[in-house]
Amino acid sequence: MAGEMTPRDRLGRPLRDLRISVMDRCNFRCPYCMPESTYHENFRFLAANERLSFDEIERVARIAAELGVTKLRLTGGEPLLRPDLPVLIARLVGLPGIEDVALTTNGVLLARQAEALKAAGLHRVTVSLDSLDPETFARLSGGRAQLDAVLEGIDAADAAAFPGGIKLNTVVQRGINDTGVFDLLDQFRHRDITVRFIEYMDVGNRNGWVRDEVVSSRELRDRIDTRWPLEPLSPRYRGEVARRYRYADGAGEIGFISSVSAPFCGDCSRARLSSDGQIYTCLFATKGTDLRAVLRAQEDDASLRGILSQVWRERGDRYSEERAERRAAHSDEKIEMHYIGG
Repeated sequence: MAGEMTPRDRLGRPLRDLRISVMDRCNFRCPYCMPESTYHENFRFLAANERLSFDEIERVARIAAELGVTKLRLTGGEPLLRPDLPVLIARLVGLPGIEDVALTTNGVLLARQAEALKAAGLHRVTVSLDSLDPETFARLSGGRAQLDAVLEGIDAADAAAFPGGIKLNTVVQRGINDTGVFDLLDQFRHRDITVRFIEYMDVGNRNGWVRDEVVSSRELRDRIDTRWPLEPLSPRYRGEVARRYRYADGAGEIGFISSVSAPFCGDCSRARLSSDGQIYTCLFATKGTDLRAVLRAQEDDASLRGILSQVWRERGDRYSEERAERRAAHSDEKIEMHYIGG
């Protein structure tokens, strides 16, 4: 029965969430994730046969559900670049023990796919949107897309009425887009669309992260509170990443994800599956475990279950807490975010 053999890691954390990168490619070149200088036209992404097939993804997700995973999130790269994604979603939604299947996207292709995603059973959508200013948006997306296409995607998702609603994720960098947060909030207040502000993090190895560009959630919350008073909300479940607040005037809620200033490693229950089948136990991991080789060697479910359980039981990751203690990023080579999803 699903969840009967739920493993716990070395810090007592259960495995509850699996983030699945279905595509390593992206149609943006965000400087904090996939800078154009590295991910240029000659960069070698995975070939189609190097990525996990839908059958392989479904099998890993099914085994993960047997170990206690209840939530799946499809990420990238840009997941909507993966052909026939609604087919995979319909298969994942039907797995015993899976209660929630979500998608994170940059939104450019969302307008044309929102209805199919909803019909497949997708529960909720998160759209990455860092600015409503066209010039700032162009800079932060690497000049690869038009803001209007993203806004059309958000409108289409809103019209599709996903059961779990829509969230917007905004990575805030001092001196880059922090002055535009009021525009974002003003646009989506009263629309039942939650904007969540994410502290700029040292993901991967190529984004040139410096702490001075981090705008802490507390600073940002104080700024917003002066215009629209905020009231804290209680967490809905243990391990909830975002600290949620509601507008005192009833215009909805917003969230803050504070990986730098207030790490939440202690309750982290997430594993990440890369598009080529590596399983990682932290966003800031330096290495993973190859599940693709196990899948393609036609090992039985018991073998796969044992490997996944062992990987989790040996987990001791607490990168963000260690960063806070050291006041600096680690020097170890980390896996790039486009490879395992955010």
